[in-house]
Amino acid sequence: MSKYVRSTIVLAAALLVSAAADASGETAHIFWKDLRPATQSAAENVGLPMIAAKLPDRGETLSVNLQDKSIQLAGYALPVDRDGDLVYQFLLVPWTGACSHMPTPPPNQIVLVTPAHPYKMSEAYQPVAVTGALKPDMEKSQLFILDGVSVIQSGYSVRKANVVGVDTVPDTITLPVNSPWSFLNKKKN
Repeated sequence: MSKYVRSTIVLAAALLVSAAADASGETAHIFWKDLRPATQSAAENVGLPMIAAKLPDRGETLSVNLQDKSIQLAGYALPVDRDGDLVYQFLLVPWTGACSHMPTPPPNQIVLVTPAHPYKMSEAYQPVAVTGALKPDMEKSQLFILDGVSVIQSGYSVRKANVVGVDTVPDTITLPVNSPWSFLNKKKN
């Protein structure tokens, strides 16, 4: 079975479980747009990620209607605390390259995740789905990157999260072909 077919089946199963749980009021499958105010656009220009500096509130307006609700959100994991390939805490971001290779997304588009158990991660920006209780919570994390330390502010946190690897993130931003960062777009075989 190809990797794409297997990941599609895993994601479909996760969505079915999420839909069943959502019907019983337990877990809601959300998208990145659900974390920002409805009046806030996704990007200034088509195909470009939204960055905090271009927003009037710097992206600090959070969606409190999701507070303490069990959610499932897919995104890209950027390790904050790790030991080898075991990750104890990571930032969940909406596109690859966010925070280290590209401008940082606004806080309402960053989730600080603490897995219930250390998550084995082979590379940064690995696509994952996170399930747990979402807390609007402005928090700063130190991110160690090749050229130094960066302080990243996240608008949400999920503690004791269930984390599973996925091959695709449904609402990811794909960078334009002529972008100098287009190498970050994952190619699927």
